[in-house]
Amino acid sequence: MPADKLFQSIPVGNLGIVALESCNDMGHRVDNYIAAWRDDRKNRNATPFASFPGYKQDSYIVDAKCSRFGSGEAKCVINQSVRGDDIYILVDVCNYSLTYKVCGHTNHMSPDDHYQDVKRVIAAISGKARRITVIMPFLYESRQHKRSSRESLDCALALQELTNMGVESIITFDAHDPRVQNAIPLKGFETVQPTYQFIKALLNNVDDMKLDADNLMVISPDEGGMNRAIYFANVLGVDMGMFYKRRDYTKIVDGRNPIVAHEFLGTDIEGKDMLIIDDMISSGDSMIDVATELKKRKAGRIFVCTTFGLFTNGLEKFDEAYEKGLIYRVLTTNLVYQTPELLEKPYYINVDMSKYIALLIDTLNHDASISDLLNPVERIHKKVAEYKNSHL
Repeated sequence: MPADKLFQSIPVGNLGIVALESCNDMGHRVDNYIAAWRDDRKNRNATPFASFPGYKQDSYIVDAKCSRFGSGEAKCVINQSVRGDDIYILVDVCNYSLTYKVCGHTNHMSPDDHYQDVKRVIAAISGKARRITVIMPFLYESRQHKRSSRESLDCALALQELTNMGVESIITFDAHDPRVQNAIPLKGFETVQPTYQFIKALLNNVDDMKLDADNLMVISPDEGGMNRAIYFANVLGVDMGMFYKRRDYTKIVDGRNPIVAHEFLGTDIEGKDMLIIDDMISSGDSMIDVATELKKRKAGRIFVCTTFGLFTNGLEKFDEAYEKGLIYRVLTTNLVYQTPELLEKPYYINVDMSKYIALLIDTLNHDASISDLLNPVERIHKKVAEYKNSHL
């Protein structure tokens, strides 16, 4: 549980968590962690504020519902007082499993629908909360963050819209391009890297990892993810390699220029385990191509680690890659919707982020610094040392 020294400051207000339906499971996991920690603090008198009214509750979930009319229009209703509360809104804009009816027809919720629900919650709060923080693990429209022609800047527009509605801070994970925060320079914006959680899940599920430069290498599948891979490699003390994509800029397929080939930059990889690190798996084509190229160079086992597993074209390609021995394990977080089918795959490792989000919320509610939570180097080194000692 969190260190008690962080909780000697007065909470900003009574804690309230609005877990939209898209993030319902995650919201309740987070709520359970915080309720257990605060119950323990109260029993031990670990903080002078444990006896404050509203500090210790059985649940911090706010009773808020977004319902729809038959026409597809919607509204949010909050069925309890949130006056003076410190509100955290959790939303998964990628949860396509939710549906609603429009004139008798079934529609799957899109990122646009989820984003509108966030605004409905803020509108229903009506300025009565002391502070509003939006936790949006997959940043809405984060892939549309810059202009290369006459086109919209959707992500920047959304950030400005939320802050203009009264949102004090936005927390996201592994933003496609963190520079989009320049759109709201006077408001809080944190993009969190789940590096520690990836390493923890990997070491907890694989018994024979050799964590040294002779047996392991971190791979960035493109130039855009190089900083992510460099950090990962440095904290593990191993080498890094990189692919860059040669694209055909004369064509556009599914909204992007098709990849012609992947070119590799790095040292010899023969016999080494590979950790491919990226922010997301979308269709998965690029990841399969990179794994194929690594195998051509006689790589050992290939582990794929991505924050968001969208799998927009299904899992068949990954099933086939696993059967062929191209991919050994796939790790993605539960920050976005996971299908029951994915969770049952023999090659899949689920990286649970609920405890980490609970730590962030609990710390921020006390207006304490989260810098230690955002910099997990010491925790990573400790985990790696424990693994090495237990596998001598």
